Parts: sequence; C-alpha cells; structure tokens
Amino acid sequence: MITLFKQLLAAATLTAAAATAAAFPDHAVEMIIPYPPGGTADAVARPLAAAMQERLGVPVVVLYKPGASGAIATQYVARAKPDGYTMVMVLAAHAINPSLYDNLPYDSVRDFTPISMVAKLPLALYTNPKFGPKTVPEFIQYAKDHPGSLSVGSAGNGNTSHLATELFATTADVKLLHVPYKGGGPSVTAAMGGEVDAVFAGPDSLHLAKAGRLHLVAVTSPKRLALTPDTPTVHESGLPGYEVEGWYGLLTPAGTPAGVVAVMNKAVAEALADPKFVKTVEDLGYIPTPSTPDGFMEYIKEQTALWGKVIKDANIKLE
Repeated sequence: MITLFKQLLAAATLTAAAATAAAFPDHAVEMIIPYPPGGTADAVARPLAAAMQERLGVPVVVLYKPGASGAIATQYVARAKPDGYTMVMVLAAHAINPSLYDNLPYDSVRDFTPISMVAKLPLALYTNPKFGPKTVPEFIQYAKDHPGSLSVGSAGNGNTSHLATELFATTADVKLLHVPYKGGGPSVTAAMGGEVDAVFAGPDSLHLAKAGRLHLVAVTSPKRLALTPDTPTVHESGLPGYEVEGWYGLLTPAGTPAGVVAVMNKAVAEALADPKFVKTVEDLGYIPTPSTPDGFMEYIKEQTALWGKVIKDANIKLE
C-alpha cells in the first residue's frame, strides 16, 4: 500500500510539473542585467532577449539593476518568486565575487537554479606598440629580466582582466606590476598611451591593434578566434594550460520547477542556434555556448574554485 501511495504521489508530482511547464509562460519574463546599459552584458542580452521572445511567445523584458559588482541584481533575483518569470544574466563576476566579498547577500550556487550558459568572450593580451616584446615568450622573458616592473593595466581590482594578469604571472612564474583603472576603456587608453606596457582586454579592442595603436600578442581562449585567425593563443605560444574567458549565462531563483527550466533552456538553445543571433554576437567576439542546466552549474563551481585560488594566492583584497 505504501509503495502504491509513493507511486501515485510521484505520478501526481510529474503531472503537476508537466502542467506547470505547459502553462509557462503566459506573461512577460524579466531578464535582469547586473550592469548599466551599453556594456558587454547588454550587447549579448538584448539580441538574446529578442530571440527568446520569438520562441516563448511572450515579451522578454531587459531590466538593469547595476551596482556592487553585480550583487544588487543577483540578490534581487535570488529573492524573487521561483516561477521562471525572473532571471538574471550573470557574468564571470558571479564566480569571482564569493572570494572577493565576505558578506554576499546570497549563495552563488545554493540560491539559484541554472538555465543555461549563453556565451563566452575571450580576452587578448595587448601591448603598447613601442614595447619591445612582441610574443608571449619574449613577454615572459622580459618579465623575468625585469621582475615587478612590467606593468599591466586592468579594468579594476578583482575584474576578470586583473585576474587574467595574476593567473598569467602565476602560470609563467613571473612578477608583474598590476595597475587598476576604473573600467576597461581607461585601461586600454593607458596601454595605447604608454602609461602601462600591456593590458588584457576584449576583442572589441582588435580594431585598435589593426590601426597600429596597440600590438596584439595573443588571445586567451583555448582556440584561435575567427575574428583574428592568425593570432596565436597564449596556450600555444609558450604557456600551456593558460586559459581565461569572460562568460555569460542565465540563472533563475532556486526552486524553479524543472519543467519551467526545461522550457527556458530550450528557448535559449534555439536562440543561440539562430543565424541572426550568431552573426550579431560573433561579430562582437562572443562565442555562443549553449549548455544543460547541470552543465552550467558545474562550470560555475569550477570557475569559483579556479578564481578563488588565484585571488588567495595573489592576496587580492578590495577596499
């Protein structure tokens, strides 16, 4: 009798989940962006929202809640009703912040249900055109010969570009001089002007290299980029295992029904395969990267462990 009751209960649960998924969505879905309009998250979120809207049949509204390195928006979604109608576009900072901040108002893993990875955005190592070293081996050798004097700009303390610098230094066993700026734009400008010798920045600075205002040394992705196929990766240039990519993905509050998550995941997968979406983001350097919900959560855990170690080893502290 108990076994029969359990079977009936399980069947009822599955039926309820299927009914929930069948009814979802019946009104607008919110996509929360943790940063101001015009940034890298916005560039991928807007075309994604449009493509998902076509597939879900309801509006997908992009809302901005910037502040506290993404924590304000992320907390908002963590506390939202777990019904699939509120999701957040998280960036690499989602896996970095737990090691930078002692009192985050949410748990980066426990308080969320993953929907899907969306895209990756590799960085590139650029140097000032007048800086002597032009390859990764030359860059490393210069750092060894001038410990602590080779300056590398970043978009700010704790930013992915900063951690890329620290991981490079650890992997190559060299000492670099990190110089933080207030944003990616100022750090790139500093490299162009010679305030710093080098900078880790995104593919959106490739045009500056083509114009001769920066020298493109290598890309940080595991494979060469279609946008610049003749540029080697750091890995193949003499630093095996080195890999850094910014990334973007969607989370919804913990407890969101599996059937609803499946609907959202399918919409994302179809959007990422849409030729119009692919062309829009690939032209900006993004690599569409669909995943299963579980696969995305495992990636977040791996990234959290990776950057936690880098942050600890480099003794990075935010004021």
